Order: sequence, then C-alpha cells, then structure tokens
Amino acid sequence: MRIRNKIDSPKLFILITGLVMILVSNNFNWTKESWKHILEADAKGYYAYLPATFIYHDLNFGFFDEIEKEKYYNPNTYYDYRSGSNKKVINKYYAGTALAELPFFLVAHLYASVTDSLADGFSKPYMFSVSVAALFYFLSGLLMLNRILEMYSISKWNRVWVIVACTFGTNLFYYVVSEPGLSHVFSFFFFTAFIYTAKRYFLSGDLRWLLFLSLTTGMIVLIRPVNGLILFSVPFIAGEWKTLKEDLVLRLIKEPLKMLLIMVAGSLIVFLQLIIYKVSTGNYIVYSYGEEGFDFRHPHLIDILFSYKKGLFLYTPIYLVSLFGLYKLWKDSTFTATSLFLFLFVTTYVFSSWWMWYYGGSFSSRVFVEFLPFFMISLGILLESRLRKKLIIPVIVILTIVCQIQIFQYRYYEIHWSEMTKEKYWNVFLRVDRLINKETNPVPPVEGSETSSPQ
Repeated sequence: MRIRNKIDSPKLFILITGLVMILVSNNFNWTKESWKHILEADAKGYYAYLPATFIYHDLNFGFFDEIEKEKYYNPNTYYDYRSGSNKKVINKYYAGTALAELPFFLVAHLYASVTDSLADGFSKPYMFSVSVAALFYFLSGLLMLNRILEMYSISKWNRVWVIVACTFGTNLFYYVVSEPGLSHVFSFFFFTAFIYTAKRYFLSGDLRWLLFLSLTTGMIVLIRPVNGLILFSVPFIAGEWKTLKEDLVLRLIKEPLKMLLIMVAGSLIVFLQLIIYKVSTGNYIVYSYGEEGFDFRHPHLIDILFSYKKGLFLYTPIYLVSLFGLYKLWKDSTFTATSLFLFLFVTTYVFSSWWMWYYGGSFSSRVFVEFLPFFMISLGILLESRLRKKLIIPVIVILTIVCQIQIFQYRYYEIHWSEMTKEKYWNVFLRVDRLINKETNPVPPVEGSETSSPQ
C-alpha cells in the first residue's frame, strides 16, 4: 500500500513534468544558437539589472549600445528597454525579476569567469541560467500549488489533473519554455507562495507566516507593481468574514507595532527599486512608462477575455472551464465564492484598462499567467464534483490538446503574435499540416513582442 501511495503521488507527476519541461527547454533554448533568443523584448529589461550591477557597475546602462548594437546584435530580437527620467537613462522595467534570477546569474558568472566563456553577462552561460531559473521557479510553483490544493481538500488524483491542466493546458507552458526571461513564471511562483503563506497564517494565527506573507508580497510588487492586486484575494484565502476580522483586522488594532514591523519588512524589498532610481536619477520616485497608462473609463473586458486578437478564454479555454468551480464553491461558502469572483473581476477590469489591453505580442493574455493558482483552485474544486470522470476530465484532455496545438501554431506564426482576426483564426484553426510538411525555424518578430506591458 505504501508503494502504491508513492506511485500515485502528485509529487511524482511533478517530477515527471519537470523532466518533460527540461527536454522541451533543451530543444527550444539550449541547442546550437537557440540560446540567443532566450531574452526577448521586456525580458531584456528585466535581466539587464544584473549585468548592470555586478559587471558594468552602471545603472544608467551605458553598455547597451556595445551589447545590443554590436556584440550580440540581432535585428529579430533587438529591443531598447531604456527610458528616461531627470535627463538620465534608466531601465523601463522593474528589478524584481532580476532579483529572483540573481542566484542563477551568480553561478553563471562564476562559471564564465573560470572558463573560456565571455564573462560579459550576455554569453551562453548567462542565457542558460535564465532558462534554468524559469524551470526552477516553475517546478517550485507546482510543488507549492500541490500543497495549496491539499489544503483545500482536493484529492490526490484530482491534484494530478490540475497540474496537467495548469502545465500543458494553459499559456504557462509557453512562458516557461519559449520566453523564460519574462516575469510571468517568476510571479507564478510568488503567487503560489502568497496563497500558501496566507492560508497557513489564517489556519494557525502564527505571526511568522504573516512575516513570510509580507516578504512574498514585497517580491510580487517588485516584479510587477500592478500585481499588488493580489492583496484583494485575502478575503478569499481567509475563507470567511469571521476569520478575516479576528486574525487580521482586530489583530492590527490589538498589536499595531508587530503588524507595522511585519509590513515594513515587505516594504524594504520594494524600497530596493527606489534606491535604484535614486542612484541612477537622483530621485526616489520615477514613472518609467512615459505617456503609457491605464484608462479605467474604457476597459476592454470582452476583448481581453473573448476576442480573436488575444482572448484569454479563446486561446486558453481551461481558464474559463475552471470558473465553473465557483458554482460548487458557492454552495459550500457564499463568502468564499463571492470573494474569489470579485477578486478576479477587479483584476480583469484593471488589466483590460491598460492602453494596450492585448499587451503586444503574446500567446493568449499573458498577464493572467501568475493568477493561475486561483483558477486552478477553482478547477480542483470543480473536479471534486460528480461530473469528474464523465465530463470534466475529458474536457481537460481535449482542451489541453487544443492548447498545445495552438502554442505550436503560435511558435511558427500560423497564429500571429499580435494581429489575429476572426477570419485568420478559423482559417488556421487546429491546422498543423502546413507546419509538419516543411522545416520551420521560428524567428521572433522584428518588433518588440512584449512591449507596453504595465508593471
């Protein structure tokens, strides 16, 4: 019986999933010259803080021209991530992703320094380290997600199906193996850490978990400040108003000093960005996105969810299927179901209000990748229903296959990275014959495929 339990363990499936993802990453990023495409568009800005700090000692990025226009110039991946403030050159993006990549960067730098590799921050060992970092945070996120699902009393095999859906049936797969330098997979891990630590705090009341929660929140905000929206998920994680009031609201009133110190701990992580701005511009507060911003009066709610251009539910329908778990959750706890729905609605409203609601070139709506743990909790709850075997699992299998076909099409430009229409979509729907019958080498678009993403 013990052996069978080990074989049935979701952790074993996560290990197998990790091996599959390593093999796929090897095929996509680690062979021949493919490593040169690991950093594209926004990812270049996220990463640039590391060589700027540890190699060039230049947070105004004076090395940009030498690296991007000369030594590693590629017209297909060239992207200027720099911005300006107070007549100084700065990085348009935030430093959180670089901080998450830091341990892997240092190992790569040590390796490059003692071998024949160029220790310039952009040679193959450094790019390899970005891909490995993405895999590490992806697998760590899956392990954390498994523990979260267990806390919600999701059975063992239903957890396996959730992991299948999350990994292979959504755009998380694409952003782990095809564009690992973007922030989404790193945020995915910290989102799972947020849910786990918050849940542990509400279950135990131990302030140590609240401290971990504060530090995790600091990392989430440092990676993408707009993802601070995750704080609105706290009522859902608490599970009921009584728990929220007693463990958070009343505790804040009764122990203000302890609670303040805990919040300050997380804020210190965010303060790192302000220090960077102070060093590079002389000002602590900088808005690096110029005229780009949100228009909350004109959200594109239908477009971001259903449009042929970039609809989340069209290109990755498992997100939509997972929401049916809200019905079962509603029957068990109206407060919990309502809290989750409102949190996801507010998040969608904010993201759809960004001036470029489709977020440049991306597969599906990439800004929801880090919010996957919430959708997967709902999917896990849905799998606990009577329709599990007859309906839900077959739907997961079918939609996972559809997702993988569309990712394949996207990589080889049957699905355009930014200009899809109804006619184009149905013209290539699930068609792979033209791709299989010819040798195709995917080349990133000349334009920055990930530009104009809100932070």
